[in-house]
Order: sequence, then structure tokens, then C-alpha cells
Amino acid sequence: MKNFRLITCGLFTLSASVVFAQQSNTEKARETLAKIDEHYAVNDGTHLYRETFPFDSNYQASYLAEAEQKQAPNAYSYLWPFSGSLSAYVALLETTGDNSLQKHLDEKIIPGLNQYFDKRSPVGYASYIHTAPESDRFYDDNIWLGIDFTDLYLHTKNKAYLEKSEEIWKFVASGMDDKLGGGIYWCEQKKSSKNTCSNAPAVVYLAKLYQATKNQEYLTEAIHLYEWTKRSLQDPSDRVYWDNISLKGSVNKSKYPYNTGQMIQAGALLFEITKENKYLVDAESTAKGGFEYFFAQDTDDAKHPVLKSSDNWFIAVMMRGYVELYKQNHDKTYIDAFRKNLAHAWSAMRDEDGLFTKDWNQQTATPGKRWLLDQFAIAEMYARLED
Repeated sequence: MKNFRLITCGLFTLSASVVFAQQSNTEKARETLAKIDEHYAVNDGTHLYRETFPFDSNYQASYLAEAEQKQAPNAYSYLWPFSGSLSAYVALLETTGDNSLQKHLDEKIIPGLNQYFDKRSPVGYASYIHTAPESDRFYDDNIWLGIDFTDLYLHTKNKAYLEKSEEIWKFVASGMDDKLGGGIYWCEQKKSSKNTCSNAPAVVYLAKLYQATKNQEYLTEAIHLYEWTKRSLQDPSDRVYWDNISLKGSVNKSKYPYNTGQMIQAGALLFEITKENKYLVDAESTAKGGFEYFFAQDTDDAKHPVLKSSDNWFIAVMMRGYVELYKQNHDKTYIDAFRKNLAHAWSAMRDEDGLFTKDWNQQTATPGKRWLLDQFAIAEMYARLED
């Protein structure tokens, strides 16, 4: 049944004669996005998605700051999972240049995103829709959106996207102060830690804003945040990044793929912009440490290093860093490893609904509840690794 598919969902149509093993990564991204629309989209005019499939009205998010918000029932996904739609479609637009994707972004994805827009000053995006009781605002959630809008501008030169990106940056910048010597907090309502996930991607964001505007202030701030994050949150033993530092100075030494990946991307971008070799050296050393830490190198039955299981989105954001580094040094080692893992995912990690699990070592997808963001992450990964 998996060998032949006719996809006629939303924007995407694939011929039934296309054998899945022979599909390009771009086609796989399109098919995955079609499956997401089929299983998660809410057809009530909001352009929103459910958080899980099958839908669970009692789903409790584990990633929010406040306990009462974690326990609230949600008819729609929170902002973070929804933001994966913007990232996936922007990545596919960049890869293909398909103008229908921009139309889809303008008519479906961005109107859905607007449901989370919050008018507290400075304006930004809240963790849940604005028609519900007021919810927390996370600096990292807004940073991911800002990066995507900047990428949209860089690709299309539509100034509306740049205006949105610069508006979002004003909110993110409000999360900086001089405590701990600098850095951006994680959550506006809970300023107890400064996290790699709100600082490393902020460097990427600022570097891209500099590329879009040539405003020197963006580059100066990018370099300042880069140095702060490296100084405060890098493990010197392997160049991989820890999770956060509390205002009391204690470091949470958990290591997640996306944190390290964003510092790889930050270093690669700063090298591209400044031509200072130290940033490339940093990116390459962190890439080596991340490859050794986040891939299983000695899997008995695999012919390639296998990604260790994590939220797929963490892995997708890590991959952004390796893709950016490849653009600078043209070393295919890491890209080939991601490509082989994604080939395996297509044949072994998809269930009968065309949705993906999180176990990169499994040989057959097992039944279960699937998280929205895991699916958008896989679509983004296929979109970024064009054939």
C-alpha cells in the first residue's frame, strides 16, 4: 500500500506511478505536508491545527512555564507546534521557488499564525490563541518566527515580511538585560533563566536581519550574543551546548540537538558575513562534537551513524546548522548522514497514516499518538535536503 500513492490534498498532487523509494526529498516534503493537512487541520475557518493525531482534547503540553496552562484543555495546538508550519513551508519555498507555496503561506499559514498575535506591549506572539485566556509569551517561540519571516523576505523581497520580522525582534530585544552579563530570557512571565534556545537562534536571527538590512546594529548585537552564549553555555570538553543558566548562576547541563545546531548555524553565518575564520573554526568544532554526541556511531545493523531519538523538531533545527556549515566548507560528511537517516525514516518510521515516529533506529513504525511538531519537522528536513 505504501509503494503507490495518489496525493490530492491541498496544494499537492503526486502521480500514482511514483514509487516512494524513488521520490525526491522535495516530493517527500510535499507528501508529508499533505498528510499533516489531512490529519491535523481544523476546518473551522481559523486555519489552525490540532496538537495531536488522533486528537486528544485532554492533551497537556509539557513545555509551558506555568502549571495551570499545562493543565488547560486545548482545542488547537499551541504556538510552538503551529510555528513548525511556517518553517516547513518557508523551507520548501526556498528550495523549490514554487510561488503557490507563498500563496499558501499568505492565505493559510500566516492567517493561522495571526490567531496567536498578542497586543501587549511590545507586541509579539503568545503561546496560545488570543481568543482564549491570556497566555505566556516565550522569547524563543518568537525568535523562530522572526527567523522564518526574515528568510521569507530574503527569498521574496516582500517588505511586509521584513516589517514583521523587525516587529518581532523588538519583542525579543525586550527580553535582554545585563544580569549574568547579558543574554535573553526564555519566558517573559518567568524570568528565571537564560537559555541557549533563546540566545543561539537569536544570533541566527540577527545575522539574517543584518543580511536583509545591512543595519550594523544587528550584526553588533549578534556578535555580542554569540560570545555571551559561547562563554556561558558551551561545554568546553566537546564544544556542545548546555541548556540554560539560572539567574543564580547554576547551569542546567542537559544537551539538546537544537541548541548545538543553532550555534553551528550562528558560527557559519558570522563567518559568511565577517570572513573571520574564528567563527568557522567554532562551527566546525561544535559540529564535530554534536555529531559525536547526537548520533549513535556504533549501531550494529546500520550502515551509517544513526540519529539518537529526540523530538524530531530538535533534530530538524540541529540540521539547519549543519546545512549552513556545508554552504561554507562543502564537507558532505554530516549532510550525508542526515540524508541516510531521512531515507531510513521514509521507509521505516512512517505509520499507516503517513505520519512519523521519533525512533530513528526502528525498522517498523508502531501505532501511537503523533505530535504535530514532529511531523512539520520531518517535512522541513526533507525540504532542506534537496536532491
